[in-house]
Amino acid sequence: MKEEIIIAGFGGQGVLSMGKILAYSGVMQDMEVSWMPSYGPEMRGGTANVTVILSDSRISSPVLHEFDTAIILNQQSMDKFEADVKPGGTLIYDGNGISRHPERTDINIYRIDATEEATRLKSAKTFNMIVLGGYLKVRPIVEMENVIKGLKKSLPERHHHLIPMNEKAITRGTEIINEVTLVK
Repeated sequence: MKEEIIIAGFGGQGVLSMGKILAYSGVMQDMEVSWMPSYGPEMRGGTANVTVILSDSRISSPVLHEFDTAIILNQQSMDKFEADVKPGGTLIYDGNGISRHPERTDINIYRIDATEEATRLKSAKTFNMIVLGGYLKVRPIVEMENVIKGLKKSLPERHHHLIPMNEKAITRGTEIINEVTLVK
């Protein structure tokens, strides 16, 4: 098993931390892991993406040109990465700010309205955990207990009191993700 993932959006959306939590979760599950961030000098508000590879065998290179799964959080990332999802792969996107929705019929497409849900919950900081929950429902590569361990590892200890809130956000993400059906 090998899962090659790109998570892409604006800096400040929790793109890199979502990738880091996935990577730590894989480590907790004794997987081979690669986490490679990429972001502009502006960071918050600029574009950011991270590639994560989770595998049960050695990873030869962290550099990827196509992905099993793309998690897309803004229009620029949709424009850049939709074509790079492998046929039969998965694209998950937050509908907020997306003006051109995915059009491919050879991949599995899921929409998760995480921005809207985080606003409804009055907890904007849980946006990325809602998205992560949606991903874990569609692609249960890592077990929830390891995701919680990954959260503990990636969050500074002074923020560990936020773990239950993040766990609830992950669970909420599993409940609100929806498959998009395009006519072929």
